[in-house]
Amino acid sequence: MTVAYVTIKNAQQLGRHTEWSGTGYHIAQALESRDVSLDYLGPLQNDLSMKVRRKLKRHYHKLSGKVYFKDTDPALLQKYAKQISTKLAEQTHDAVLSATVNPIAYLDCKQPILFWADATFQNTAEFYPKYSNLCKESLDNGHKMECLALKKCRFAIYSSHWAANMAIDHYKADPEKVKIIPFGANLESNLSTLDVKALIASRPSTTCKLIFIGVDWIRKGGDKALSIAQALNDAGLPTELTLVGTQPPEGVLLPDFVKSIGYISKLTTSGRAKISQLIGESHFLILPTLADCSPIVICEANAFGVPCLATNIGGIPTIIKSGVNGQMFDAKASVDDYCNYVTDLFANYTCYQQMCFASFNEYQTRLNWTVAGQAAKALVVEARG
Repeated sequence: MTVAYVTIKNAQQLGRHTEWSGTGYHIAQALESRDVSLDYLGPLQNDLSMKVRRKLKRHYHKLSGKVYFKDTDPALLQKYAKQISTKLAEQTHDAVLSATVNPIAYLDCKQPILFWADATFQNTAEFYPKYSNLCKESLDNGHKMECLALKKCRFAIYSSHWAANMAIDHYKADPEKVKIIPFGANLESNLSTLDVKALIASRPSTTCKLIFIGVDWIRKGGDKALSIAQALNDAGLPTELTLVGTQPPEGVLLPDFVKSIGYISKLTTSGRAKISQLIGESHFLILPTLADCSPIVICEANAFGVPCLATNIGGIPTIIKSGVNGQMFDAKASVDDYCNYVTDLFANYTCYQQMCFASFNEYQTRLNWTVAGQAAKALVVEARG
């Protein structure tokens, strides 16, 4: 069985130009590990000229103060589809799988089409800063793109119930073709149950270690994470906060209990080992995010028996089961809400340790690429008929 695997960026190796910070690559690896042969139809050329894009951006900004969003432009999407059609003619394929809806929205082919995404366009509109204040044309194009993809696909795979429900409720997609397969952890963990047991036992019960991982300080809730760590210290629970991948805005002074590591690349063995070490030493991953679709970092924390404290928003409820592999908090939850939860759990430390084991179990049974790849392969086989 040969599947045409479509990605806008390069999915054959990890690097700066990979889909979703490497998720496109891991999707491919998950399928190939299940004996699915992939023909990589990517990266695709962006043939919408810079001159045209700048002209449109200036036009909409000057006319209405709105933002033109090139990624939904039909001219660009049609060129993507044309590139795919040309490549499909060069080899026999049993199915087409796209990592996002954009490349296949205008694609017409004889093979069954599947896509695997973390959100619909409606999910992201006004949810992420990138999709905010869009002009009407870009909004209309985005919704049209989503509708076309949902109508022509055999299966629409989403990484969360949040996205899948939007496809059904907002775009009136056929519920029979909408499927949910959570993404796995992009950070490999070969730990055994005994390894995780030792890791959990090594964490001190008298000091709370929080880790915050993310590039976007504001969107990921870095300021709130910092406030929570401060509140825990003020409440009498010595707390350390490790920041990975981000820095607070200029002028924000970090207290002594904060260790700012900066960016660590997962492209190197030493980088992956360092991130794994930092996660494994932590009691909680803290992610009071303002907007997220399917933050894979939660799966990665669970891979080391680390529960997550996060906002009940976007696709996070598909990943976190409150009280099992972490705890979700309302977007308007106060710093004290987080603080009280942590201090109560530390007061009954055995319950914390049980949550750690449960977190690792969620990773082993749900939140890894082996499970995801097997589920995706089954849908490809079914689509092929």
